[in-house]
Amino acid sequence: MSTSGSILTAEAIQIVKVNEEAHTFRLSEEDLTRVILQENVKNRDVVIVSVAGAFRKGKSFLLDFFLRYMYAKYVHQNLDGWLGKEDDALTGFSWRGGSDRVTTGIYMWSDIFLHDYANGHKVAIMLLDTQGTFDSQSTVKDCATVFALSTMLSSVQIYNLSQNIQEDDLQHLQLFTEYGRLAVADTGRKPFQKLMFLVRDWSFPYEADYGKEGGEKILRKRLEIHDKQHPDHQSLRRHIQACFNEISCFLMPHPGLNVATNPKFDGNLRDITDEFKENLLKLIPLIMAPENLIVKEINGQKVKARDLVQYFKSYLNIFKSDDMPEPKTMLLATAEANNLNAVAAAKDLYTQHMDDFCGGKSPYQKPQNLDIEHLRAREKAVYHFVNKRKMGGEEFSEIYKQQLIDFVEDAFIGYKEQNESKNIFKAAQTPGVFLAVALITYIMSGIFALLGLETFCNFMTLIMAINIIALCIWSYIRYSGEFSDIGVKLDNFAENIWDYCLKPFYELFLERRVKEATTQAVSAATGLTRENVETAMGINRQNATTVTKRHASNGKSKQS
Repeated sequence: MSTSGSILTAEAIQIVKVNEEAHTFRLSEEDLTRVILQENVKNRDVVIVSVAGAFRKGKSFLLDFFLRYMYAKYVHQNLDGWLGKEDDALTGFSWRGGSDRVTTGIYMWSDIFLHDYANGHKVAIMLLDTQGTFDSQSTVKDCATVFALSTMLSSVQIYNLSQNIQEDDLQHLQLFTEYGRLAVADTGRKPFQKLMFLVRDWSFPYEADYGKEGGEKILRKRLEIHDKQHPDHQSLRRHIQACFNEISCFLMPHPGLNVATNPKFDGNLRDITDEFKENLLKLIPLIMAPENLIVKEINGQKVKARDLVQYFKSYLNIFKSDDMPEPKTMLLATAEANNLNAVAAAKDLYTQHMDDFCGGKSPYQKPQNLDIEHLRAREKAVYHFVNKRKMGGEEFSEIYKQQLIDFVEDAFIGYKEQNESKNIFKAAQTPGVFLAVALITYIMSGIFALLGLETFCNFMTLIMAINIIALCIWSYIRYSGEFSDIGVKLDNFAENIWDYCLKPFYELFLERRVKEATTQAVSAATGLTRENVETAMGINRQNATTVTKRHASNGKSKQS
């Protein structure tokens, strides 16, 4: 369980904050990631239940009863008397009586409730509380922003209404039905999952009973389409029904005069009517019981907790302008977040594969084996990205596919450098070069001595001595750690000798055979033709050169 075990030790975290003077919204990314990127949460599918609607209609008050059910069911695992004791004060999301608003922005409960199904499916359940709409301090854009975020991010959106479902309540959904219409045309799927009209203080039980059945009766009437309606009303109803997989309604009675008029009311059950409590016992399990949970999906793909950060960021970005965002803009933001999450999953796949093969704890790998695993991991990552359902179409996704490929090639340079650092012969390049030169000049001096060429013999002997002295100095520096600047110069000197004197002979006699063996090994492992393997390896070398130059350029810029 990702819970503290008690409602008293958890808190409501404001993940979307409001600047009331500028009427702008800001994501509290640090707080959000702290909650949803916990190790036992981030890889689970998410169930997100939020409550939205007009201000001062009891949204936070209602959510605190949701919390009581959640702690009883998923923490204490005992639903007996979950509604609480008669004199218990109601705690959780902040609420109070009166006419002034309490909640601003969007809050998430800090405890994430975890449920494991018998079939192995694991979900994380989150509760969101939203700023009430149409208060005296918020603009229409503020209201639309909060409603849009909660609707687009929730798997279950509870639309909290007072007394009845009126035409203006339906019209407040107009912007999101327009977004939904474009999304349906683009993907062929309904963009939203469940919408529940929760009608509070229902005063006509003689027309429709409290609860789900009475709510369905009223909902059918309000969403009915007939010839006498204005075409705009008909269109609105068609759009709402086309945008949600499921639409339901629940009628709640008034909680009682003590709740509405007593300034000292603290949420205790003693002051709430029995009818209200009876319907709470029906309403909350209808949404939160394990068999009724609805996992958040976008474009038919289940959303994991780690994906939510990108969706929050993408959606908030489109509301930064002064103008109301067009539905098309919201669709593109969803497509962008959808593709970025697919890229992130593919990146993780590549890095996990390569870390397992040549990560920090792995021994040195042969370069040809590293090339094979890179091609294999890249193919796996690209295949995962291409086959994951995404929004925006192929041309839109091609941009993000290229981002993935660029990342893979850049990451491969890092893996090659990391692998080379494990090569003990690479680490021994400087002493090896000095010893090789000393050995070669020793042999050459002997040959010149036999030929009677004393001058050349003495010259070779001098070079041999210089290399032996350089080797001794380098060994002392490495052992003592002193004179590191001289050690660096000796390393550079040895590298130049290798590059300009010894390496050409290596390339002339050995590289062709090594290249041929590598090509054959990669071809046999991947099933690619020799020509394709040589092309891919050529691209890798070209990318390596490009990245190296870019890093060198960045280093020079930083030094400047």
